[in-house]
Amino acid sequence: MRYVIAALLGAVVIFLWGFVAHMLLPIGEMGMRKPANEDAVLQAAATALPQQGIYLLPHIDPEKMGDKATVDAWEAKAGQNRFVFVAVGPTIAHPTDMSGNLTKQFIGSYLAALIVAIVLAATSWGFGTRVLGSLGFGVFGWLTNTVPLWNWYRFPDDFNVGGLIEQGVGWLFAGIVIAWWLGRRR
Repeated sequence: MRYVIAALLGAVVIFLWGFVAHMLLPIGEMGMRKPANEDAVLQAAATALPQQGIYLLPHIDPEKMGDKATVDAWEAKAGQNRFVFVAVGPTIAHPTDMSGNLTKQFIGSYLAALIVAIVLAATSWGFGTRVLGSLGFGVFGWLTNTVPLWNWYRFPDDFNVGGLIEQGVGWLFAGIVIAWWLGRRR
């Protein structure tokens, strides 16, 4: 029960830090840009990217990676054009209603904090080491989720740095409350 409450406190902190990072500070927007002509991009996406999914441009069919002519043509095209990573989602009926997104975000934050709390509760570490352990979880998440996006899909450097700040600071703060609760006498 001790780690369940620690996780709840940690999830509240992480959730509130996410609000601060995205709504009050520019951290959550690092790397985000406004297109030069949004209407043209939306029209092109509606026509050329008709299904929900991830699109990588220039595109090469993985089944044709063994065909030298196809690969050479793709390399030439890729060398002359910007790399584009596009996530196409469904039309949103009420884009300002974020209640579902916020609920899912809190559940995800709670589950992550629960893992951190269970692991930290299983140690004999003191307060400071537990806080650093939580920070380590944040950096681990950044290294395994955001860094690959930067490496393989060429996400911008500032997006990558923003992810490190958001995850590192968030899990540092969450670690403080988790370690505090776990260190209390029963």
